[in-house]
Amino acid sequence: MSNNSNTALLVMDMQTAMLGMIPEAATLTGKVAQAIESARSNNISVIYVVVGFRAGAPEISANNKGFMASKPMFANITPAEFTAIHPSVAPQENECVVVKRRVSAFTGSDLEVVLRAFQIQHLVLTGIATSGVVLSTLREAADKDYRITVLGDGCADREEEVHQFLNTRIFPRQADVVTVEEWIAGV
Repeated sequence: MSNNSNTALLVMDMQTAMLGMIPEAATLTGKVAQAIESARSNNISVIYVVVGFRAGAPEISANNKGFMASKPMFANITPAEFTAIHPSVAPQENECVVVKRRVSAFTGSDLEVVLRAFQIQHLVLTGIATSGVVLSTLREAADKDYRITVLGDGCADREEEVHQFLNTRIFPRQADVVTVEEWIAGV
């Protein structure tokens, strides 16, 4: 069991525009909504992280293969539309939304400043994609000496086998991996 005052639930990249790439998006948002409800009722900070760019995405370098492949998509959607969080897991007025410019929740954002201000030492990770924001944030958080919990069924990836491999083989080296139900039972 953790000290709830120094714990934050990170809800990462749960943007409506991105959920379309996840086959079981409704199941995922349902699980994440349960985690959010539990966090709120147990005085655990809920912090949202979204990936976003200015109009025309000038932050995307031609050297960045992953983001360059997606850059044409930004021509047909406003920055506000792209960063919109799915209504079923939307933040409350008093909850912080951090905008990042790269895959990790830390890179190109003020997340670390927010975590220090809230005196957070334990991060509970949810989000899409498991092989993207969850993996990158976990690795960076581990290097920054945060205690980490991954809600395995609160994350998803386009490729289920990649999601399973990360949750069973890679993440346990640096984090506790539990289900949303197990986490709720322990808070």
